[in-house]
Amino acid sequence: MRIERIGNATLYLGDCLEILPTLPKVDAVITDPPYGISFFRHGGGRGDWYRVKSQKIAGDNKPFDPAHLLTFPKVLLWGANHYCDKLPGSKSWLVWDKRCGMAQDDNADAELAWTNLGKQLRVYRSVWRGAIRQGEENIVNGVWKQHPAQKPVGLMKYCIEYAGMPKVILDPYMGSGTTGVAAHQMRCHFIGIEIDAEHFDTACERIENAQRQERLFA
Repeated sequence: MRIERIGNATLYLGDCLEILPTLPKVDAVITDPPYGISFFRHGGGRGDWYRVKSQKIAGDNKPFDPAHLLTFPKVLLWGANHYCDKLPGSKSWLVWDKRCGMAQDDNADAELAWTNLGKQLRVYRSVWRGAIRQGEENIVNGVWKQHPAQKPVGLMKYCIEYAGMPKVILDPYMGSGTTGVAAHQMRCHFIGIEIDAEHFDTACERIENAQRQERLFA
């Protein structure tokens, strides 16, 4: 196991099932776990808008069981439609509309997140279609995707607001660190766990850059 502390973020390289019992109290889990769909990205995306080291997602080759996350007080799980048979019933779902009226293609029009927050179902709209992306990941900003299942920073900031601005956020499937970047921007403490060493290094770099950028502007 490796531990990196970057400002208000503590990052662990390792298996979350082993690390979770050792962690201090957290207020919310906000994460995008492996769905159990054996995702592998094939072809395309040869431009600067898509630079991903690891094309596979660790743990995605077997069905995902969220039981180890359901004891936390606040939980928000992306991709939950792939394992909803293992979740309690809930009215509190988030819908991420990725097309916003654009033509359909071979990819999903939206992604779904299950929560135990007891709030109304909400829709977040932000275009995310190949190189066409809104927000700070827009290609005009020279930003490329760094994880095959990467989410927009704006979406994860919305998740934090939806969860009631928890002080300490845990992402046990951190990927490239988007939740950590969002948590920093929202002034929340962040704990991230990632089992893939390449994605862990990317997350460290992104979170450090987010904090450095703020210090420069300050």
